[in-house]
Amino acid sequence: MPPMPHKTSPDSTRKAVKEAERVVLKVGTRVLTHDDGHLALARLFQLIETAASLRREGRDVLIVSSGAVGLGRDALGLAKRSVDLSTKQACAAVGQSRLMGLYQEGFSRLGLVCAQVLLTQTDFATSERHDTLRRALVRLLALGVIPVINENDVVSTVELETASMNGAPIFGDNDQLSALVATQLEAHLLVLLTDVPGVYARDPHRDPSAPLLSEVKDGDALDIDLSGKSSHAGRGGMRTKVEAARLATKAGCHAVITSGLAMETLGEVMAGKPLGTWFVAAPRGKA
Repeated sequence: MPPMPHKTSPDSTRKAVKEAERVVLKVGTRVLTHDDGHLALARLFQLIETAASLRREGRDVLIVSSGAVGLGRDALGLAKRSVDLSTKQACAAVGQSRLMGLYQEGFSRLGLVCAQVLLTQTDFATSERHDTLRRALVRLLALGVIPVINENDVVSTVELETASMNGAPIFGDNDQLSALVATQLEAHLLVLLTDVPGVYARDPHRDPSAPLLSEVKDGDALDIDLSGKSSHAGRGGMRTKVEAARLATKAGCHAVITSGLAMETLGEVMAGKPLGTWFVAAPRGKA
């Protein structure tokens, strides 16, 4: 039987997290918006400041950002989440430019340049396409640019999917997209920022005493319920985040699932503090 993950790890250090040189930050819709759907501007700019600080330290930083559909819905005055696909696409079209404008403004004020990269599942469907994508992203990083990546929801209508297309993984949410970017770029760390502190041993809504898992090593079994549905604002739930973390760690990339609601959390995670749930990377090259 596989070992269970550690609930606490008082003797563990997150040196590998602290020293990660290439970092992918995935930001969920619930981090970028309040419960009423309005933009959480302070949290967004704190994220930008932390990412800028990491870049000034000499690290490569990529951001996979949700939020376009939510911002578009807010701009269009649609109070309730629409289940109509074409309305979601319209919201994405309106919101994506607004979202990118905020990132550009924030990084520009800090003397940095960011770039918009919109992807669909077909960009990972063939080796030629994802090799082209990799070269573009690597060049952007070499130029000191911070890529801001999002699924192109205007034209990509695939729901959450973990199958494969011609042998290559495809995605339907930004959790999986962030893991694919991390593996393609051979990143050292993937940080999934969400609206909960991390992964719990049991559903904390049903069992308030459920402990937060501090560390999950390669091969550890997760005897927890990951069937929970996504939040009202975002598509991905805890299942997709754990799957993304597992995908990254199998490729030798560490992953941390943690809350992005507290503005100081990301900086503390990058300083090596034991916040959230750390998925320890398998050795590079291990399947």
